[in-house]
Amino acid sequence: QVQLVESGGGLVQDGGSLRLSCAASGRTFSSYVMGWFRQAPGKEREFVAAIRRNALTTYYVDSVKGRFTISRDNAKNTVYLQMNSLKPEDTAVYYCAAMPRFPSSSPDYWGQGTQVTVSS
Repeated sequence: QVQLVESGGGLVQDGGSLRLSCAASGRTFSSYVMGWFRQAPGKEREFVAAIRRNALTTYYVDSVKGRFTISRDNAKNTVYLQMNSLKPEDTAVYYCAAMPRFPSSSPDYWGQGTQVTVSS
């Protein structure tokens, strides 16, 4: 069992930055591919970024490449999402997820989500 708790969301102006954190409980954190997803009002949840267990390989949706950076600290059981040059279209609830494989599996665990709002 893995419990995920996100933090770091908030209100920021267009062009601003935020850093999301996701703290995981359980001793199996390092065995999971960790990812971030987001869901905007009236839209389906979409993949944002993922990072493999070794923290060396990352994946991003095209719309955030060059602006967002995913990282993880296996010693602290934490995954991060640094978001720079934020745009109003980045406004969404952001969810942390733990996946046994990527991209061939759905997440086993989800966090409760943290709201990110970018004002124009």
